Amino acid sequence: MIAAGADLKIYVAMRPIDFRCGHDGLAAKVQEMLRLDPFSGAAFVFRSKRADRIKILVWDRTGLVLVHKRLEGCKFVWPTIADGVMRMSPAMFAA
Repeated sequence: MIAAGADLKIYVAMRPIDFRCGHDGLAAKVQEMLRLDPFSGAAFVFRSKRADRIKILVWDRTGLVLVHKRLEGCKFVWPTIADGVMRMSPAMFAA
């Protein structure tokens, strides 16, 4: 379970990724694409090309947790695609 407390850092990858990636593939993308530490306890959010799926990767001090969400008949609202990473507050994430 990802506890979105006030101190949780949330990073959103701005470019869509290959959704065949699992725990290790996403951890590598965090290091290579975002230049961040996947074991920092922050939540890393990735989207699919169609914007109907997201994957969230977070280290919970015991292992990597991967959450996969697929919407039926609609899409996630997503910022304009650009290179880099966007930081979100837990309040923005929960909205």
